[in-house]
Amino acid sequence: MRRVIAIALAGASLLGATSLAGCSSMSSVSWDMFKSAPPTVQVRLESNPPGADATTSLGAGCKTPCSVSVPAPEAPFTVAFALPKHQPVSVPVNVVRNPGDFTTPASVTTDPNPVFAELQPAIPPKPVRKPHRPKKPKPAAPAAAPAAAAAPAAGSPFPDPNTGKR
Repeated sequence: MRRVIAIALAGASLLGATSLAGCSSMSSVSWDMFKSAPPTVQVRLESNPPGADATTSLGAGCKTPCSVSVPAPEAPFTVAFALPKHQPVSVPVNVVRNPGDFTTPASVTTDPNPVFAELQPAIPPKPVRKPHRPKKPKPAAPAAAPAAAAAPAAGSPFPDPNTGKR
């Protein structure tokens, strides 16, 4: 146990010595070690029907049902859901930060979680109907006329239309 304490003190004194020496690159590297990574939030994305492309306004996305990990933003963000032959849906998501205390760590959650979208089928456009036009009556086929009716009778006061004679 004494060795562990001695090694820890030696490391701390070495850290202090390098920062006193003025080596800026070493001190900046050592302080970066103590910075915590930005918190991430796990967000569950679901849709009905499943299989929609869900994309957050933060850039992450997947095909529902799925889960994405996003860096915890400072402000609300949106999730856009898109599926062929369905109307797109956008759902706002709030970020809830719990500062924590001595007994509980700080946490970041989203509301709602899971983020759910009900996708409605796209209404197909109504077919364009042409105005109704009545059909033209077909001309009646001429009946075979008797040969006597085709030629004018002898002594007719009217001239023959084919020859122009009476």
